[in-house]
Amino acid sequence: MDQERNEVYERIPWETLEEKKPDRQWLLLGIAGAIVLGALAYSFTSNRPVTATPATTVALAEPASSAPMASQVASLPAAAAPPSAAPVVTAEADLYAVHPERLIDRVMAHAEWFVAEYLTVDGSEQGRATLAALLPAGVPTPSAPEGTRVFVESVRATAVEEAGPLLFEVTVLARSLSAIGEEAYTRQPPVEVIVPVSLSGEAPQVMSAPRIQPASIGPPHELVLATVPDEVGAVALEMSGGVEVVGGIQGTAGQWDVVVLAPGADGVTRPVTVSVP
Repeated sequence: MDQERNEVYERIPWETLEEKKPDRQWLLLGIAGAIVLGALAYSFTSNRPVTATPATTVALAEPASSAPMASQVASLPAAAAPPSAAPVVTAEADLYAVHPERLIDRVMAHAEWFVAEYLTVDGSEQGRATLAALLPAGVPTPSAPEGTRVFVESVRATAVEEAGPLLFEVTVLARSLSAIGEEAYTRQPPVEVIVPVSLSGEAPQVMSAPRIQPASIGPPHELVLATVPDEVGAVALEMSGGVEVVGGIQGTAGQWDVVVLAPGADGVTRPVTVSVP
């Protein structure tokens, strides 16, 4: 009898001692199914079309119940307005938000284009039409004697000043060549063309006829040239193919900037600077 009480179990059946609990897997599946059914029901009810009876028809057919129906129709959302086909105009605040350098580049480019068209005379209808489009309405295009030809050699904006909100005055340095009939082209004195340009519209606009004045040339710089050693001058003439040494300036490290007269590929002898170590 004592031997039976001292028996040792190799495995204790704990599952028989645990409390039986409901299976959680079936519970989760039930919750998920309820969520899916609720979503489908909401989608079905929200997508059903709402039929609205015109207020005039209800008023004629059932005068007594017209007020509730009218309030129901009035509560319906209004239809969205069709998109506007009008061109988009950049607001002034948006233009001011652009980096100033980009605004200046745009103004300068438009002024240079205008001056090139303004000074050119080639007798073509295309050029006349382009200039008429760039000029303000009411300002006539330039006129010239028969056979006049003007070729614009260069235009370059040299200064930009702000004259008002999104209004700039651009100074353009221009050089041109002109001829009449079969004559050779003659170089014209350089001029400064001052163009008022506005950025308040969809594109840059010239606001008035430009002002023209002679190009301003300051006094020349006084350059003091020293006598160049013979060996340095010989090297400068050999490097440049020059014919005469004018003088030079010696740097702090002992190098020389030598001014020599040297002929170019076009046969013209011009003063040039040659650096000699």
